[in-house]
Amino acid sequence: MLYFLLYRVLVHYFSPLNVFRYITVRTVYASLTAMFLALVFGPWLIRRLVALQIGQFIREEGPEAHKKKAGTPTMGGVLIVLSTAVPTLLWADLSNPFVLLTLFALLGFAAIGFVDDYAKVMKRQNLGLTARRKFLLQVSLSLAIGIVLLVLASRSAHSTQLVFPFFKRFQPDLVVQSLRDPGTFGGHLWPLAYLPFLAFIALVIVGSSNAVNLTDGLDGLAIGCTVIAAGALTILTYVSSNYRWAQYLDIQYIPRVGELTVFCGALVGASLGFLWYNAHPAEIFMGDVGSLSLGGTLGVIAVIIKQEILLFFVGGVFVLEAVSVILQVGSFKLRGKRIFRMAPIHHHFELLGWSESKVIVRFWIAALVFALFALTTLKLR
Repeated sequence: MLYFLLYRVLVHYFSPLNVFRYITVRTVYASLTAMFLALVFGPWLIRRLVALQIGQFIREEGPEAHKKKAGTPTMGGVLIVLSTAVPTLLWADLSNPFVLLTLFALLGFAAIGFVDDYAKVMKRQNLGLTARRKFLLQVSLSLAIGIVLLVLASRSAHSTQLVFPFFKRFQPDLVVQSLRDPGTFGGHLWPLAYLPFLAFIALVIVGSSNAVNLTDGLDGLAIGCTVIAAGALTILTYVSSNYRWAQYLDIQYIPRVGELTVFCGALVGASLGFLWYNAHPAEIFMGDVGSLSLGGTLGVIAVIIKQEILLFFVGGVFVLEAVSVILQVGSFKLRGKRIFRMAPIHHHFELLGWSESKVIVRFWIAALVFALFALTTLKLR
């Protein structure tokens, strides 16, 4: 909106406004706007949630120290979502399909999380949507996003190839071109050609959404790691849209993805603003409306810029948290024994005697190391 007003309209009367055509300038303004909105409206939202008695319910099998957090306002993810969406609407070019698709993903996963959080409040326990229902909603939304990307790929605005770090030439196409050939079984199997692509997209997005959700167990842990991951994705998005940088780093050049940098900047700013109130001891929790939307959005950004594999490094802490749960559940079902004292793994370290603040800061450090390693792989090809 502001982008259109300042650059498309008023620039004809005041030429210095031409500066707003630069993505970097608008990314900075989007970040600052998002952080400002989160900082200003944070206290108001906390008061409203307290007045509405929307408090967190703590699972009984969790660490004893967490019992005192019961009643802390939750569903604060609404603040993150709005503080990201509004600056994006103000500073980004809304004619860009990637910006609109990512906004759709942010709001879609936020809606799933909102329903889940609302169910918990109504039931007055830490149980919202059933795992199956939540999973089906996530998969359905991810498949819809995948279909849109296929349409964009058909118009040469996106790619269905899979990019592997460290390998320059190995970029397999996830769409089975042979099945699209009319000569293959009379062309009747063409829908199957797109199944690998759609399945992979759903795996990345749903996996990312749930990984962040599992990480959200300590004050500021998930949102701090999100700031770092979103910051890394901001850099990756910008270089993917810059021809010279893309050529130098030997990564896929995606011309129209540059506007997504503005969204990424807004996501970083909103997350920083929320961290102000979510830092230990937390005044507000993000709830599933925050964690599912943040994770899903990070996954969508990675898919759009063709860095799905690199997302495993960018969000390394999220991956470790998810893997710890998978290993714990698998070990208990197969052997009847646990690997960790408690999963996700941040609770394991708490039960080893680490203070909550120490776990959080050390996980932040790990997240930063993972993100920096991911960025270094751009030249190691």
